[in-house]
Amino acid sequence: MKKIYPIVGMHCASCKALIEDVVGDVDGVQSVKVNYATEKMAIEYDENLVNVDVLKKAVKSAGSYELVDTSSGKTVLASPPVAHKMKSNKHEGHEMTLDEDMREKRYRKLQNKVFWLGIGSIPFVLIMIAMMMGSMLPSLNYIQFVIATPILFIGGKEIFQSAWSAAKVKATNMDTLIAIGTGTAWIYSTVVTFFPQLFSNIENGKDVYFEAAVFIIFFIMLGRYLEARAKGQASAAIKTLLHLQAKEATVIRNGVEVIIPVEEVVLGDVIIIKPGQKLPVDGIISKGSTSIDESMITGESLPVEKNIGDEVIGATINASGSFQYKATKIGADTLLSQIIKMVEDAQATEAPIQRLADKVASVFVPLVISIAFVSWIFWFFIAPQLGVISAASSLQFSIYVAITVLIIACPCALGLATPTAVMVGTGIAAGRGILIKDASALEIAHSLNVIVFDKTGTLTLGKPEVQMLKIDDKYLPLLYSIEKESHHPLATSVVNHIKSIKKHVSLKVINFKDVSGKGVTAQVDKKKVVVGTGRFMKELKLNIPSDLDKLAGALREKAQTVSFISVGDEVVGVVGIADSIKEDAIDVISKLKSRGIRTVMITGDNQKTAEVIGKHLGIDEVFAEVLPGEKAEKIRELQLNGLDTSFFASSPRGAHDIAQKKVSSPVERSVSENFAHKSVVAMVGDGINDAPALATADIGIAMGTGTDVAIATGDIVLVKGTLEKVVESIDVSQKTLLVIKQNLFWAFGYNIIGIPVAAGVLFPFFGILLSPIIASMAMAFSSVSVVGNSLRLRYLR
Repeated sequence: MKKIYPIVGMHCASCKALIEDVVGDVDGVQSVKVNYATEKMAIEYDENLVNVDVLKKAVKSAGSYELVDTSSGKTVLASPPVAHKMKSNKHEGHEMTLDEDMREKRYRKLQNKVFWLGIGSIPFVLIMIAMMMGSMLPSLNYIQFVIATPILFIGGKEIFQSAWSAAKVKATNMDTLIAIGTGTAWIYSTVVTFFPQLFSNIENGKDVYFEAAVFIIFFIMLGRYLEARAKGQASAAIKTLLHLQAKEATVIRNGVEVIIPVEEVVLGDVIIIKPGQKLPVDGIISKGSTSIDESMITGESLPVEKNIGDEVIGATINASGSFQYKATKIGADTLLSQIIKMVEDAQATEAPIQRLADKVASVFVPLVISIAFVSWIFWFFIAPQLGVISAASSLQFSIYVAITVLIIACPCALGLATPTAVMVGTGIAAGRGILIKDASALEIAHSLNVIVFDKTGTLTLGKPEVQMLKIDDKYLPLLYSIEKESHHPLATSVVNHIKSIKKHVSLKVINFKDVSGKGVTAQVDKKKVVVGTGRFMKELKLNIPSDLDKLAGALREKAQTVSFISVGDEVVGVVGIADSIKEDAIDVISKLKSRGIRTVMITGDNQKTAEVIGKHLGIDEVFAEVLPGEKAEKIRELQLNGLDTSFFASSPRGAHDIAQKKVSSPVERSVSENFAHKSVVAMVGDGINDAPALATADIGIAMGTGTDVAIATGDIVLVKGTLEKVVESIDVSQKTLLVIKQNLFWAFGYNIIGIPVAAGVLFPFFGILLSPIIASMAMAFSSVSVVGNSLRLRYLR
């Protein structure tokens, strides 16, 4: 079983690693991944061996964390969390999920704690100011002890509890560093306060570090408060989606209009919508016509005209006109619910680029403790021998340096670097009608160098239309009657065309036969009628007049599919049918080529027709007459283009093994197979017929249409099927990856520079020594800076 559970109480990247280790050791758990930024745990387990209670117990044993079982669907009526409020309070009174309510309470508790810690820090600020001004103060050590002790052990209670919980399972976390650092400062200062004679021979031996311990706790909690607020803003996009749904619906029950909560709408209900109203659920218009603003779902700004029989989407807004529609999808089945689930699932995944940061974070705390210990040894034993400091000051100095090293170190920034950017990036994409199902797809998209397009329904509208029909009007009833018996899309286009010119008359049809790939035959009104290809006509020994044959050649030059019509033994007409190219197709292909991306079209059409369309679009390469089952093989060929096969000489089957390897996710494709091919390939298709090709490509981009998006396959789903969104997807990927790299650079750079400076490497040369208070400020704000940088993606243009 695969599930995603919210985790409440995490406050650093070490928490993520600790929970993964503890839960991963539970019998029956097959895989577990914790996302620190979204505070969610994605887990796969054997439900015969593991249940929710077992998981809750395991998470609890790792520290002061709590797994929230949201399967009960419990909600709490409340105003939105302060941490998540934007400039407007328009969503007040929404129903919060159980985990949101728990996070809200935790946030408010943290907010109050920071306030009182700030008040408690004021006396120490005054003491520091007085000392900087040279005031001679009497010994205030006892007063500092009385104020600092409750601040440290009550205000910082959760820090010490978390460190102890980690120690009990033989692990460490960020709180271990803080607890050791502040605890050491408090113990040393307390001993100095009550037993000053022990340090009478030490230079400045009566100095205490109560103020350092107080300010460290204050800045750590302030940083967590600001981080919680920033993370709330990072998840604002998904919260906006959650608030899009209408709260009520006007339905017809027993012939009477009644207003009911949206949760009480059932399948088949007839819903009444007036101008300006929000649609509560998905459905099909049964009466009236209108235009609907679907921008909040599809990202398209212009209203869409809707008539009887058209599908409508819940949470969209009726721009004009009144209409009625029948509910076809409710609750979790609506498009909005599917979108929210896709985005939440994507935000719970981990991009491959995060793996390095995770590896560092997993050994970070023990490494920092080791560095702090080595620093203490150096400054206490070695530095006095080298004459860097006096022996009388070595104890104080070494403790001071060790505390600073422990406090400045911060794995949290490493843990937040990637997931916060992914949160914002996937949320922004969803608001534009681009559903990115996996964080790895978001990462890979920026490095694409080949994009393969299916023709029908992707580059074209997927609705063949008659472009030319040359036939005497007296034969139209015969043509209409035989084509109406066929279910082929080309036959449907002929039927619709004859209807549009008001020449449709139904005649009796017998002995109808559909010859696959060739055409149809039947007796219509006692006349033998055949509609089919030129080859089919020749097989039936029917001669095609030269004028019709010449016209057919001209139609093929225009990329039209040609069929001939015969009545009796005479070919009497020709019809040219073509699928119209999407308006933005040429522009999109041009933009992709300008970025150095090779474009390929793949289709089952004949070579001539495909080449004409490809040339018109500016496509680099065309694969024609390809069966659906062969498309995946073409994708593999493109991926393996330029492969150095000598690399695989030692393998019994060589590169073929890699090309045939079944993979289940873009992560596996990118990590385990990318070395085997030089081209990173995306497949753009309708998500149903092209499923094998979409799965084979490094990224499958499915063109969703209306509510069909819920069943579309692919790593990225374009809700409205607009080609321009392909380019936009690459843009979002590029900008997100840039932010991730900036975040990682800052996170690694901060620790690489900060820890050595805290350890005193600059002191022998420049006399520079970092204060534990400054270190705590830097540590507290390092995570906030990473989240803040990720939030810049919200302004992506």
